[in-house]
Amino acid sequence: MRALGGAPLPSAFKATKVSAAEFPALFGQSVSYGVLQFPGGTTNPPHTHPRSAELLFLVDGSLQTLQGGDMFIFPKGLVHFQYNADAQNPALAISAFGSASAGTVSIPTTLFATGIDDNILAKAFMTAVATIQALKAGLAPKPLG
Repeated sequence: MRALGGAPLPSAFKATKVSAAEFPALFGQSVSYGVLQFPGGTTNPPHTHPRSAELLFLVDGSLQTLQGGDMFIFPKGLVHFQYNADAQNPALAISAFGSASAGTVSIPTTLFATGIDDNILAKAFMTAVATIQALKAGLAPKPLG
């Protein structure tokens, strides 16, 4: 966490979590948190936390429907996202969880980065196979360099 102080703002959304995996002292304590950094115009894609509700406190900036100082609760298992619609200004939030291992399940990755057949996904979303393939291509790892 010390690395966050005075560090330059990331160019893409960044979540720095502190759970039992990163800080073993949290085992058995039923608590963890994350620091969410949103450069202008970025999003924390749709996701869910299967083992805990999330209490989000917006420290600075704005997220869709929230202003600095606002709090919001996302119930355990509810699909949700955060979006900084302000292209010019960053936002900073802290999320607290009632579990040392709340878990995060990314919906785009869970749906489109799997072995589910493109035809099945196209039927499920009532769209063309080409649309599913374009979505999958957007989630593919980018080459380094």
